[in-house]
Formats: sequence, structure tokens, C-alpha cells
Amino acid sequence: MDRRNEPPDPRETGNPYDATDATERRDDEGTFREEAAAESIGAGSPEDVPHETFGTRGSVQQTVGIGRSTETGSYVFPAFDDHHPPEKNLIDDCVHCGFCLPTCPTYVLFGEEMDSPRGRIYLMNKGLDEEPMDDTMVRHWDLCLGCMACVTACPSGVQYDKLIEATRAQVERRYERAPEDKAFREMIFQLFPYPDRLRLATAPLRLYQRFGVGDMLRRAGIMDRLPKRMKAMEALMPMMTRQQEVPEITSSIGEKRRRVGFIKGCVQRVFFSEVNAATVRVLSAEGCEVVAPKSQGCCGALSVHAGREEEFQRFARKLIDVFEDAEVDEIIINAAGCGSTLKEYGYLLRDDPEYAERASVFTAKVRDVSEFIQELGPVAERHPLPISAAYHDACHLAHAQGVRQQPRATLKQIPGMDVREIKEAEICCGSAGIYNMVEPEPATELGDRKARNVLNTGARMIVTSNPGCMLQIQASLKRMGRSMPMAHPVEVLDASIRGEPVETLLDRAL
Repeated sequence: MDRRNEPPDPRETGNPYDATDATERRDDEGTFREEAAAESIGAGSPEDVPHETFGTRGSVQQTVGIGRSTETGSYVFPAFDDHHPPEKNLIDDCVHCGFCLPTCPTYVLFGEEMDSPRGRIYLMNKGLDEEPMDDTMVRHWDLCLGCMACVTACPSGVQYDKLIEATRAQVERRYERAPEDKAFREMIFQLFPYPDRLRLATAPLRLYQRFGVGDMLRRAGIMDRLPKRMKAMEALMPMMTRQQEVPEITSSIGEKRRRVGFIKGCVQRVFFSEVNAATVRVLSAEGCEVVAPKSQGCCGALSVHAGREEEFQRFARKLIDVFEDAEVDEIIINAAGCGSTLKEYGYLLRDDPEYAERASVFTAKVRDVSEFIQELGPVAERHPLPISAAYHDACHLAHAQGVRQQPRATLKQIPGMDVREIKEAEICCGSAGIYNMVEPEPATELGDRKARNVLNTGARMIVTSNPGCMLQIQASLKRMGRSMPMAHPVEVLDASIRGEPVETLLDRAL
């Protein structure tokens, strides 16, 4: 019997995480998972991750295992080639303690050991020299959101971020995806990293929204017949607003304290241009001359998170060239996913003899906008904004960059602001780069979970630092028949510095 495409039997491989163990952990009435809950901001106590949330079953169950159209029946042995496989010494850092389990979104949803960080690390270890790369193995890696909550929770300092990125690059090189899966992913990467193409695509989108085509299709039942991935993309579309271009050079207001570069992003530039405009105004008000080169392109974050190594390197090299010419003190980014990648340029380009050192110099200058404002120290007057806001930690800001207190401090320095914490703050909202488009079922489950926790805060608006999070939570609220205004922390600060009434935030179109 050919068992090459079956998951390894724990009794034969010596897998310490066998099915019996996983069942015992799910059914245990003790406190293993509750006590292991991460002590991240917003979690507060183990009760914030209630026992009944673990191993839930529902619509997401169909995303696990064999039988999906994205599976090919192909396998590659050995699983990894010699170009940066997941490093054995990093794999060996995992001591299997289980502290990552309560913070891992897919383990919370499925209760499956191989859909946890330590389970995926186990598969990486097997793939180094024992097991072929097959559908089952790739499926477990594909289901990872790359949220890095496990990095925050891990007491052993396991660098899961480096492990999963190395693994995904191997998958992209060595695993043959089904044609429809490959085509869908290629469509995403031929559009989203290119602002000009993305902007061109918004023209029909504006008409689609203006005439309510989506609502008509839903009433007619046509939307339900679309493939799940296309349906998910439609649900995530933001309401198009007037484009606000930022100048190439913006002078400081008052004494110049810094000359900073500003990265405009791709999705941020096209769908959330008002965030960029607010960022530049705030930096100027805080005494910064802001340089936003017109020639800048994508930073490569989506590409590297999806394992598209060569594509990422092309983007990164071009961006480094652009900002070297700008001669700036710091480089500011306002999108969490982009920021985490920018801060890893030195590591990701370590093999490039021409760019390795230059990438490290670049990385040393990168700051999230909230991080930078707190480092610099505020000088612009803050006017009152009496409003309650739920602050959502974007995973690639809190977990990947370790930036948690700075956005909160930025908001709390505004008179009248009531910053409220969201239960299960360490659990991802399901956005995760392209995840909510390629894995719509678990992403929807996580988005709805996050939206319910946001609503339970009783806040009047949501504040978060990543465009993908905004789209994801907005889509979930819409499914619930609810809505809340959303803003980036820098938009709230901009409104305070400009002395705008609180209604300018509450009346925002969603």
C-alpha cells in the first residue's frame, strides 16, 4: 500500500504529539491551556482565552485534511533543497512546552496538533531528511497565518518566523500546486504589489459600489454561486474614497527635528490614502521634514510571507536604492505587515554580496510611525477627543515587531481618549496578508470571532495599525449587520492635533 501521501503514524515515527495526547488535552478539565495563555497586552488573564474556545468544530473543519481541489497527489523527496531549508538549530530550540497552543489561531479553531506551531516545526524536522513534501505536509504549513503570536508566547525564544518563511520558500520552489490554486495566487501577486495596477482596478470598483451591484447580486443569490475565494475577495473590498496624494517633500512645522523617509505602501497607498496623508501631516507637525519618493515601489512583504523569495528580493533592492538616495535619518512606515518585513531586510538579504550590508543599514532606520513618535517625543498640541476606542493589535506590529505600548501611548496622550482592550487580543483576526483570500473559511471564522470581541468592548470605534486588519474586521461586522468607524492611530492623532471635532472620526464612511 502506497502511504507516501498519508501523514506519518505517530506510533511509527515517535511523534510525541499523538492523537491520544491531543484528545486528552482537548477534553482535559484542568487548566493546561488556560494557564498557558500568553500574557500579552489585552489578554490580561488566562480567563481571556476561555476553555470552550479550543478545538471548536464547524465550517472550518472542511479546510483540514485530504480532498481539497488545491491538492495534487504529488510529492518531493527529500522535502527541502540545500538553499536555506528551515535551520536545524532553530528547530531544536523548540522544547515542546505547549505555551504556543492557546495563542495559535489554527490550533484554537481545529484543535489539531499539526496545525500548531510545534506540530508544524515537527513536520519541518521530518522534512529535513525523513519525510517527502506532500499534500498533507504542505496543507498544514499553508494553514498557518504567520501571525507570530507563538513568538510572543514562547518562553524558549523559538524563531518561528524564520522557520515558516524558509519553509514557504521551499514550498514555492519545490511543490506543484493545483492549476487553479496556482492561477489564483498568481493573480494576487500580479495585482496587489503594484499600486498603479491596483489603482487601475479601482475604476470599475467605484462604479460597482456606486450602483450597489454587490447588493443586487446578493439579493439575486448569484453571489452564493461564486467560488469561495472570489466571494471572499468581494466581501473584503473597501469603500473607495478620494485619493489623497502625499507630496514628495513636506517641510516641518516649526524647528526641524528630523529628516525622515516615508514608505507609502501598496494597498495603503491605493485603498487607505487618507492614512498616508494623516501620517505626513503628523510627522510635519512634530517637526519632521518628510521625504516620500515618487519612485518607490512595493516593499515585498506579501511576497516574502508567501515564499516568493526572488520576487521579494527584487522589490527590496529597488526600495533600498530609492531611500539611499533620499539621505534620511529614519524611515517611517504605517502598515504593520510591511514594517515587520522592512525590519528584516538585513537578514533576508544576508546572502547578497552587494546589498547585505546596505540592507542592514536600511533596517536600522525603520520605525513604525507610533514607535517613532514616542521615541521622538511629542511637541504638537493635542486637542481633546472624547471618545471610546477599541485598540486592535495588528499581529505584525505586536508579535513580529514587539510594538504594543507605543500605539496605546499615542492614543492615551490625547485628552478625552478612552482606550479599551479587546478580549483574546493575541488571537489573529484572520487577515494575515493574502490568507483571508486563499483560506477564506478559517479566516472568516477568525474575523467573526474578533468582531464579536470588538463589539463586546462597547467602544464607539476601532483603531488598528494595519490595512488588512481594517478590511477583515469590517467584512465580519458587515456579515453581522453591524458597523463601526475605523481609523489608524495616526489618523486619530491627526484629528487631535488639527483640533477637529470627534464627529469627523465617528462619521467616517465604512
